[in-house]
Amino acid sequence: MLIRIVRMHFTETGVEKFLTVFQDHKLAILNSPGCIHLELLKDPDNSHTYTTLSHWQDSSCLENYRKSELFAAVWKKVKPFFSERAEAFSLEQFIHV
Repeated sequence: MLIRIVRMHFTETGVEKFLTVFQDHKLAILNSPGCIHLELLKDPDNSHTYTTLSHWQDSSCLENYRKSELFAAVWKKVKPFFSERAEAFSLEQFIHV
């Protein structure tokens, strides 16, 4: 399993717009082939910072999603609301207790 973390910092006016885009597309993302889990996390110390946490069957499923029309459409809508560059990285599950 591959875990994808994307931390995004938004402008004050961009937060509400981002939340609308996420709400509108969350089920489509979750239903992408290989997506096992999706959640949105909010930074408790910065109300303009959110992180998506998604679990994928493997790296090829994530890569297929990242090359999809859905990803392109969502990213195009969200990117203008950033106050700084998003931070993204992937992790493999190593030990699960």
